[in-house]
Amino acid sequence: MDHQEVLRLFDRQARREVAPDHPGVRVENTGTVVRQSGGPDDWNGVVYSDVDEATADAVIAEQVRHYGALGVEFEWKTYTHDAPADLGERLMRAGFVADEPESLMIAEVAGLSTQVELADGLHLVDAVDEAGIELAARVHDEAFGTDNTRLKQQLLERLAHDPDSFVMTLAMAGDRPVSAARIEFTPGSDFAGLWGGGTVAEFRGRGIYRALVAHRTRLAIARGIRYLQVDAMPTSRPILERLGFEQLSVTTPYIWKP
Repeated sequence: MDHQEVLRLFDRQARREVAPDHPGVRVENTGTVVRQSGGPDDWNGVVYSDVDEATADAVIAEQVRHYGALGVEFEWKTYTHDAPADLGERLMRAGFVADEPESLMIAEVAGLSTQVELADGLHLVDAVDEAGIELAARVHDEAFGTDNTRLKQQLLERLAHDPDSFVMTLAMAGDRPVSAARIEFTPGSDFAGLWGGGTVAEFRGRGIYRALVAHRTRLAIARGIRYLQVDAMPTSRPILERLGFEQLSVTTPYIWKP
């Protein structure tokens, strides 16, 4: 894989040409940033910036004013290949707090396995209705120890208004959901994103994460997707590397609160 060429394509398709992640929010390209804006229960933030050492501070201040006027928290999602090199330091000086960095992992779909292998008693099922989304949110609550009410509402909105934009898949132990993950699609993009992958503690280490990647690879092939992208935590990065993903950058979210 030509890392620089794929990064250029990723920046264009997945960042500069990004679509709203659900109804009710807007995406704007101001010329210096691409940002999504909505209400307090939406994801608000900067997904791409075109700044340098001379312009960065003024553009950062403008985003603080923009989201401050909306009265919402927002995230500036940076990558190590973004300019200027000290962008993160400038954000922190402006009052942002750095969250945990994640590895940008990308793989060509053609090189990934589609073989789903699960232990006896486990099977995968795609969530196609409100009940399935409810189960997925419940699994994420248990697996990650977080409240996923906001995510559930956003996914329900997308299921109602844009059901082709994602597929949520559940791993089931009999009738019990024990893991959930989704793949997200953007019309006209060569990339699809893999998100979630949370498994409840007692079912970890049984190959469920690998099976969910293989299943979603099948879904990507059916849509003609060329690349899969994951923002990987340290726990999932080694698994993804063994499956054929490569690290192309590191992404760090910087959070500003009113």
